[in-house]
Amino acid sequence: MFDKQTYIRRRAELKKLVGQGMVILFGNNEAPYNYPSNTYAPMRQDSTFLYYFGLHRDGLIGIIDIDNDEEWLLGDDIEVEDIVWMGFTPSVSDLAAEVGIQKTAPLSQLSKIVRSNPLHFLPPYRHDTKIQLMDLTGIHPSKQKEKASLPLIQAVVKMRSTKEAQEIAAIERACDVGYAMHTTAQLLIKPGVTERFVGGQVDGIARSLSSGVSFATIFSQHGEIMHGAPSTAKLEAGRLALCDAGCELDDYCSDHTRTMPVTGKFTQRQLEIYSIVEACHDYVLELAKPGIKYMDVHFAVCRMMTERLKELGLMRGDTDEAVRAGAHAMFLPHGLGHMMGMDVHDMEGLGQIYVGFDDETRPNLEQFGTNCLRMGRRLQEGFVITDEPGIYFIPALIDEWKGSGHCKEFLNFDKLETYKDFGGIRIEDDVLITSNGCRFLGSKRIPYHPTELEEFMNKNQ
Repeated sequence: MFDKQTYIRRRAELKKLVGQGMVILFGNNEAPYNYPSNTYAPMRQDSTFLYYFGLHRDGLIGIIDIDNDEEWLLGDDIEVEDIVWMGFTPSVSDLAAEVGIQKTAPLSQLSKIVRSNPLHFLPPYRHDTKIQLMDLTGIHPSKQKEKASLPLIQAVVKMRSTKEAQEIAAIERACDVGYAMHTTAQLLIKPGVTERFVGGQVDGIARSLSSGVSFATIFSQHGEIMHGAPSTAKLEAGRLALCDAGCELDDYCSDHTRTMPVTGKFTQRQLEIYSIVEACHDYVLELAKPGIKYMDVHFAVCRMMTERLKELGLMRGDTDEAVRAGAHAMFLPHGLGHMMGMDVHDMEGLGQIYVGFDDETRPNLEQFGTNCLRMGRRLQEGFVITDEPGIYFIPALIDEWKGSGHCKEFLNFDKLETYKDFGGIRIEDDVLITSNGCRFLGSKRIPYHPTELEEFMNKNQ
């Protein structure tokens, strides 16, 4: 939580951007794990509510009445029976005072207070919030996304996209925990250890040093599966292990990926592919700066990747034509990166068309791979984005494209067949766009250059 003036200033700016009407921002409620009183812990507050109101307690709703220049915090005070189990919790009025709000009311007064037209709300993503919104407005949950306020969405995206200095500092701290998470994994990896054990240790570091993981940890020898959860499989010599993990600390996230040889030493074939991903990852640092479209950076990386894969005989033909045809998506079926901040995919719930794109830069939803590009708009100073190229050998995708002849003029399917057991490689870091370029976030760099990675993994063996 930042100082009171931060939230007062943010709400004042939001009023100017939205212009008229009433804004309603729902905080989150406790979410049951498997029965009502056994809830997920700690409670995860809605990020936009947190951005403007800074309060972590469940069951709160913030109202900003632009026309009457009033701000309300609605919620029910905790009763003694709850204090017995959960400990002391400040009253709603005390919480409101902490963030500069004068007016409070119990939740039962919501329908009496919310009378303004237009009523601005964001697309809800939790079912209990959808029910609250339906009770208040009569809008069925199936229609709420399309009825959400575009002026409010655009205002929130504008404000949350550009990070303040105190936000950047919070992300840096989260990245430092990310360093501890990933280096723990790198030191534990060896044949015979299970994926679940390593993934659990990574999660434990996040729980110990922060409020927890920023998304479900990915740790798998099947790096070709984008969201491969840790399994009971034992790590095998000659395989690669991919770890994609991050934490939440002081309300902000980190998100890193590293790919490691299980034995601590790359084979020649692994090193050939890994070096391409490494070069693409580092190329982003040369290109990304204010005024440059991240979509252009993405395709520059795709062209570099294509050139290097041609050298290995996995691709062929004219590079520009291959990329235009989407042949590179055989190896890179996702975008180069995404916005990051309070959410690991920052503001994605507001609609990627508004977060990662704008009136100038539109997504291509028709082409495989390009349709997964989450960030394409021009970069601005203060943006925090991920840099995460990868190369994956997905057997089902190889079979499908080979069978249909898709992009056959650019792909060597005979050689691709020999890589079906390879897995996948991704390298990911969090990057701040500066006044004249970009830089990594975090005070320590998780080893990723091949020699330093091998040395680090083997130093305690």
